[in-house]
Amino acid sequence: MESTAKTTWVIDPMHSEIHFKVKHLVISSVTGAFDRFEGKVISAGDDFTGATVEFSADVDSISTNQPDRDGHLKSADFFDAANHPKLTFVSTGFKQGGRLGFIVSGDLTIRGITRIVELDVEFGGIAGDPYGNTKAGFELTGKINRKEFGLHWNALTEAGGMVVGDEVKLLMNVELAKQA
Repeated sequence: MESTAKTTWVIDPMHSEIHFKVKHLVISSVTGAFDRFEGKVISAGDDFTGATVEFSADVDSISTNQPDRDGHLKSADFFDAANHPKLTFVSTGFKQGGRLGFIVSGDLTIRGITRIVELDVEFGGIAGDPYGNTKAGFELTGKINRKEFGLHWNALTEAGGMVVGDEVKLLMNVELAKQA
């Protein structure tokens, strides 16, 4: 039986961004990010079809550029960082398809609750950097319902509208570094 060589790629945090957007008062969106994260992809050579993906983000690194809101997001009303310090994603599939070229599916765990999600993946290509490293670029997009992960907090405006929307848009720009 012929063995297939596996290639490990790790996220380069200096050239990657993990963002989310959620509606505020139904009329605009608030953008946030996780500033500390890590992940790896294991593929068959430079072909990412069938690759496995593992990712985690440090909930305490959440940033919306507003310290009071960030503190509230870390509290038990939302992510409960004290009891659930990481959110994680472990893929169950990585295949060609979708509107951007690939679809990655897997188990997303937030606040101890795991749900299956699918993300559209656009492969930016592979290139060498000035230091002799091989890099691969991806943009991932998707949507989740925050309430499915136990993020239920909300409030009503005087007009009866919700302060925080249920749908959360995900946008990740990821640069991977090929490991020797």
